Amino acid sequence: MSAAEKVSVSIVIPVYNEEEVLPRLFEELWKTVSCLDRSFEVIFVNDGSRDASLALLLAFRREHGEVRVIDLAANFGQHMAIMAGFDYARGEKIITLDADLQNPPEEIPRLLKEMDDGHDVVGTYRVGRRDPLFRRAASKCVNKITNRIAKLHIQDYGCMLRGYDRRIIDIINESRESTTFIPALAQKFAVDPVEIPVAHRERELGRSKYGLFQLIRLNFDLMTSFSLVPLQLVTMAGMLLSALSFLLLFYMFVRRLVLGVGTWQSFIEQAFEAAQFIVSGITLFSLGIIGEYIGRIYREVSRRPRYAVRRAYGCEEEDRQ
Repeated sequence: MSAAEKVSVSIVIPVYNEEEVLPRLFEELWKTVSCLDRSFEVIFVNDGSRDASLALLLAFRREHGEVRVIDLAANFGQHMAIMAGFDYARGEKIITLDADLQNPPEEIPRLLKEMDDGHDVVGTYRVGRRDPLFRRAASKCVNKITNRIAKLHIQDYGCMLRGYDRRIIDIINESRESTTFIPALAQKFAVDPVEIPVAHRERELGRSKYGLFQLIRLNFDLMTSFSLVPLQLVTMAGMLLSALSFLLLFYMFVRRLVLGVGTWQSFIEQAFEAAQFIVSGITLFSLGIIGEYIGRIYREVSRRPRYAVRRAYGCEEEDRQ
């Protein structure tokens, strides 16, 4: 099959330091895709792995001609790795899947069935999640807040087992944002999206690449990518703070004037301290939010590539060498 030939399904899987889980992933994935009864390709995107992941991917590719491997020059992050896979995908339907096997590959035919029924984006939400209680509670809270801020309707932002029609992928590829959140971006462009429940496993091998800081960072990117609400909230908070400060000063003034409590000097000192305490907190928060947006503007105007490919195995670049 030539690199330019279309296929029915492309499966894009980002990989970062997953040498422990890859052999089992290969086994379960191939058992599923070999029974799809349609043409397919599997695109593994090695996102700057420092272990033996790339060697395992290339060995698997030598066994199966449908496998392609995109080796990125550095670690660009999960979403940029998936975007690299989208740029190379030839399928009319594209499935994304994490390499950690927490979402089993045998769910793929269910997504394809929904797409065959006409849905251009098939989202998923995890049932029976095997994550710690704190992580599940935090995820649920963040999902609700993000939906309200970004005006989206996604039940589970953290599940990357998803299906996209070719039209959606072409639009995403044309959106040359330096940072983005793929499920939310696809939802914005979808005409007939749907969400279905999928199974979830506890991670048995390797370790999660998303710590608390990475999750907070990801959600900041998500909210600032799709809404100006955080900036508007800062403006409203400033107005509310001004009103509260005025009421506090008025109360302290009345207490001093009518009740004769304290001295005018103590009144001024207390009023100043109260106002300073509140203003300091809101100022720091405001600067953080504004900094997020300024940082996004800086990244966009710098127009740096979203990723750099060291070599693409089984793709047009390799065929021309």
